[in-house]
Amino acid sequence: MIEHDVLDAGLGDADDDDFDEAVEAADEQLPDSRYLDREISWLAFNQRVLELAEDPTVPVLERANFLAIFASNLDEFFMVRVAGLKRRIVTGLAVPTNVGRAPLDVLADISAEAHRLQLRHAAAWTDQVRPALADAGIEVVSWNSLDEDSAARLTEYFQRNVFPVLMPLAVDPAHPFPYISGLSLNLAIRIRNARTGRQEFARLKVPPMLPRFVEVPGDGPGVRYLPLEELISNHLGDLFPGMEVLDHHAFRLTRNEDMTIEEDETENLIQALEAELLRRRFGPPIRLEITEDMDDLTRDLLLSELDITEQEVYRLPGALDLRGLFDLSRIDRPDLHYPPHVPKTALAFQPAEQNGRADLFGAIRKGDVLVHHPYESFATSVQAFLEQAARDPHVLAIKQTLYRTSGDSPIVQALIDAAEAGKQVLALVEVKARFDEANNIVWARKLEKAGVHVVYGLVGLKTHCKLALVIREEEGRLRHYSHVGTGNYNPKTSRIYEDFGLFTVDDQVGRDLTRLFNELSGYAIEKKFKRLLVAPLHLRKGLLRHIERERTNALEGKPSGVRIKVNSMVDEQIIDALYRASQAGVPVEVWVRGICSIKPGVEGMSENIRVRSILGRYLEHSRIFTFVNDGDPQVFIGSADMMHRNLDRRVEALVRVVDPKQVQELSDLFDLAMDDGTSSWHLGPEGEWTRHSVDADGAPLIDLQEHTMARVQRKRRSRAVR
Repeated sequence: MIEHDVLDAGLGDADDDDFDEAVEAADEQLPDSRYLDREISWLAFNQRVLELAEDPTVPVLERANFLAIFASNLDEFFMVRVAGLKRRIVTGLAVPTNVGRAPLDVLADISAEAHRLQLRHAAAWTDQVRPALADAGIEVVSWNSLDEDSAARLTEYFQRNVFPVLMPLAVDPAHPFPYISGLSLNLAIRIRNARTGRQEFARLKVPPMLPRFVEVPGDGPGVRYLPLEELISNHLGDLFPGMEVLDHHAFRLTRNEDMTIEEDETENLIQALEAELLRRRFGPPIRLEITEDMDDLTRDLLLSELDITEQEVYRLPGALDLRGLFDLSRIDRPDLHYPPHVPKTALAFQPAEQNGRADLFGAIRKGDVLVHHPYESFATSVQAFLEQAARDPHVLAIKQTLYRTSGDSPIVQALIDAAEAGKQVLALVEVKARFDEANNIVWARKLEKAGVHVVYGLVGLKTHCKLALVIREEEGRLRHYSHVGTGNYNPKTSRIYEDFGLFTVDDQVGRDLTRLFNELSGYAIEKKFKRLLVAPLHLRKGLLRHIERERTNALEGKPSGVRIKVNSMVDEQIIDALYRASQAGVPVEVWVRGICSIKPGVEGMSENIRVRSILGRYLEHSRIFTFVNDGDPQVFIGSADMMHRNLDRRVEALVRVVDPKQVQELSDLFDLAMDDGTSSWHLGPEGEWTRHSVDADGAPLIDLQEHTMARVQRKRRSRAVR
């Protein structure tokens, strides 16, 4: 076994310089056009989500959910990625993208591809999912299709529940064009004054706090829903008495909602974030969605008042803002959802007696425990670990990172209980977690009030690592109980995010985490760790050295191989190292959920690289790094994706998995993911993703997630038989 302080931090500066020079010389031999554009690759990921919505073999309410996920994903892409490109252009910092293209050109490509995908998304709803829902007894209807009695009852609903909260805003010399909030659904209304004959314009916001789909009263066997904007638009006369409603059209605006905080110039990070959250609401427009039938007069008025270009206008058929389908997808029709999966308690954490309480500390003392969520329960592992620590009188201290957590988090409550019980509790709350900033500020203040020591990480860095450390006194000495995970300490997302977590009482890991937590609450990041690889100082370099060793082993005829599972693969240094390994004959397998800038299968560069993507009922979120290492496998799990932000601007941590059975478990999972008999998308050399879901005879291929759940359940049964 090779210790990682020898691999990484123990090497001198001269060795680092020699390594860097060798890498730079090798990279010069690689072609300039060796990367796929990261923004177009992200759009290709969202297309894979859309393909699940288009798949008739997927339960129809799950298809509706995938349509909503597509819409939500695309919103965030525009609010962050497109907004960032536009900001760089406006400020004159328009550096070339990862493929060397000018941001203006990339924006044009994004616009063309996003237009195509949004039209395909609209067609999937109108032509496929909506009719399939109707066939299953769930109809989304139009106002004109309603009978007289249903229309009358909906009018009563409108008058009672909708009309009082509507706020029509006129636009005239006395009323300037109103502010349009980001992602709000609006009606643009043209009206005529019956007395003067003058035409006016008004804007009406569809209230976001009301159900997007209103159930139509009826006694039939199925259920019917009317979009809220249709209900409102068919009662506009009530809002403009004495006026003639000439026309109305829905529209929706997306604004720049990325945030910039100059931390080194900010004394109070919380106050700065609160001010920036307020500013975010007023970011510049970056996309305008309008209905296909909007007249030119209304469209031109919106373009002029919102200061938006023709390229940023998306004219769409059918309903806008299909995020509303999240509501429909929650309808209680088990026959239209995926079959229920109930997470099982990990074998090591099952209580000795049927109705007893498990001793997690005792289980971890027997050996490292690797838990796979959501197949294995978060509640009876991570949550139970922290709850047991909070009430255990022998526990002296708990230290934990919190990046995203749920609104009613039992994790946060456990930390509060521990602090109130007199234990030392440190919570590193990352208040800069994008789109969760406000929630995290609330939790940070609640923790502080309970006596928890709350810190906000390091200036200029997000703390993204998933770490928990419990210090327990046992027989007169202190022991470290550690948890290093790939996912957030969030009980809600743990039900749908696929993640791994490692529990260990290993002193090396405990000392590593102790040093890391001390540095996170202090000022610097320590370089020397035993079983951890930590960003930003040495995670990338540690991975590069592992990849380089595989390349060297291949050249010497020794067993070699690299396997990496991540959400995103963008970092050029990592990609180039994989290209060099491939050129030396190293088999390289990349399992990626989202963005991937690697070009696999290019002769002379990457013919030994294969890339797969798996999407399904669970969001593949774990990160795994495996190196054959001449038969002595080195395997890591952790929080880091292969992106600049993760490797350079975040505190990330990978932990080495050493138990041979756990190493084999991760290897078996990878074998299944990369097998041609498993349903997945295959990446081609030009960035094209091809779905492989059926065999040559049309039979469905193995569903990795269903297979994994079945394997976990069999493992539990086999134990019961013994």
